Amino acid sequence: MRAVWLKEFGGPEVLVPGDAPDPVPGPGQALVDVAYANITFVETQVRSGGPSPFTPELPTIPGNGVGGVVAAVGEGADPGLAGLRVVTSTGGSGGYAERVAVDASALFAVPDDLALDDAVALLADGRTATMMIRATAPRPGERVLVEAAAGGVGSLLVQLARAAGATVVAAAGGSRKLGVARDLGADEVVDYTAAGWGEGIPPVDVVLDGVGGDIARTAFGLLRRGGRMISFGMASGQWAGIEQQAADARGVTLLAPVRPTPQMMRECTESALAEAAAGRLRPLIGQRFPLDRAADAHAVIESRAGVGKTLLQVG
Repeated sequence: MRAVWLKEFGGPEVLVPGDAPDPVPGPGQALVDVAYANITFVETQVRSGGPSPFTPELPTIPGNGVGGVVAAVGEGADPGLAGLRVVTSTGGSGGYAERVAVDASALFAVPDDLALDDAVALLADGRTATMMIRATAPRPGERVLVEAAAGGVGSLLVQLARAAGATVVAAAGGSRKLGVARDLGADEVVDYTAAGWGEGIPPVDVVLDGVGGDIARTAFGLLRRGGRMISFGMASGQWAGIEQQAADARGVTLLAPVRPTPQMMRECTESALAEAAAGRLRPLIGQRFPLDRAADAHAVIESRAGVGKTLLQVG
């Protein structure tokens, strides 16, 4: 089968297409013919060898989320899974490939009313956005600032916060991304690449921080007493780094990143898929690349040129 290999850490160019052995489903596993592979910002950090949640052993096939059709099952797995449209995590690697073998228990059936590419776009980002909204629990009338509001997670947070009745302040970089945020339902937009971008913004009740660094620290300064902030990403390359003492002095709650149980992850993923199937949540797929151009996909994500979700089209 065709796959994309990571044999050394570095820039996007180290992602090299090549052949790989066809996986064989073991006991309790399912073999999935991949149609789309999900790319996350974290995967670009892992590929570069810089700060990231984990460092894989090389060589490896990257990719932790795919969608496709179950082609076969191993011993002990439900034979009725064959032919089912599914999305699934791969366990950390193997996703940039034409086929994957995964535990059958990791599969999520794609609702009939949901396109497969939309389901793949929601696999990681929908789960994350759902958990962040549940953790911060925005209330009707509250002001919620969403960072990277035109990104994969941010675009979903804009919609979920609006659905909760909040007024959404979308922070993003450049006029194109601000227009995307408005189209998604943001009430106010602000360009955080502009100097002094936080000046003149009325106080907010919630900050959803997926960027970290100076942008997160500016957003923290916009919180009113009684406000709350959660950080779930570091697209800037660093966490917000806000001291608890500073939060206490301003009467602000810093919510710890959620450590989800497997049951919570499954429930939040299923919730995002169901909301999208019902038409209440729309993933924003901004870019698609063929499997052999995974390097180009990573380059677009790192350049901040893309909007929404980036997918590899495999099948």
